[in-house]
Amino acid sequence: MTKISSSDTSMMDCTKNYSFQVSSIRTIFIPLFILFYCFSSVAQHKSTFWTKADSLNVKRKNAVYITEGSLASLALLGIHQLWYANYDSSSFHTINDSNDWLQMDKAGHTMSAYYVGKMGMNVLDWAGESKKNQLLYGATLGFGFLSVVEIFDGFSKEWGFSPSDILANATGAGLLIGQELLWDEQRILMKYSFHTTKYANRRPELLGENILEQTLKDYNGQTYWLSTNIWSFAKESRFPKWLNIAFGYGADGMISSNNDYFIDNAIINKPQRLRQFYLSLDVDLSKIKTQSKFLKTIFSTINFIKIPAPTFEINSNGRTKFHMLYF
Repeated sequence: MTKISSSDTSMMDCTKNYSFQVSSIRTIFIPLFILFYCFSSVAQHKSTFWTKADSLNVKRKNAVYITEGSLASLALLGIHQLWYANYDSSSFHTINDSNDWLQMDKAGHTMSAYYVGKMGMNVLDWAGESKKNQLLYGATLGFGFLSVVEIFDGFSKEWGFSPSDILANATGAGLLIGQELLWDEQRILMKYSFHTTKYANRRPELLGENILEQTLKDYNGQTYWLSTNIWSFAKESRFPKWLNIAFGYGADGMISSNNDYFIDNAIINKPQRLRQFYLSLDVDLSKIKTQSKFLKTIFSTINFIKIPAPTFEINSNGRTKFHMLYF
């Protein structure tokens, strides 16, 4: 049986980062699934309920704020009771985990804050709220929620408050808010892609025992993208409105949070840890013309997923590779 030595002090941070990256990604996936279900049902029945209000709809506004506040409170209470209640509390303290997982977990935090904030803006826009309030109370939703979870960490003896996680959360919210202030639209989207790797079999308890778990746990297979819409920067051009160019970041060779991993008090043969940088094409599904409300709903919902496409890769060793289709 695999045994982790007590001398491997990285395992605490490793577990912490893994656990809350899962929470962060779920923060995206669960609301998206709920919204997909609701919007799909509405589209099929051609209801006008989800049509954007032309002006402030007080009933909708109140419903949004009450619902968001209630769901956030219930989620935080659930996290506290289901997770932190199992560990001893402590005085508030910080940890420095900025170098763990080659910052892949920070990319996950950034994307989570971005998309939760984006959904917060969208529902306030639906209610007819002013752009100012959309930015103040909607776009900051992801940052606020994830930061409260980080404070929980700070009062847990097992973990600690991570300033680098807060910075990542702020980066996601900043990317969202900055584009709205600069362009009044999101020209650069954060996106996610995943492929299975050989590392999960070495540590399935940490990196995932099946594909679904691995999409959340195995950083080696995750890639985070900044997908830039070409036409939005040249609206008089003939570029297809849906065509994007994407810049990706990934990493490889990680079977622990940092480079220390022990079995039976001996350092095992570890793979080389590498950063990977990608250049690829992508599709902004929200800009594909269709008369189908159902398809519009699907396209809008899954638009956080990077479309597989030919991709150029260069890693931190300077080696290059071309992928006919990269996931």
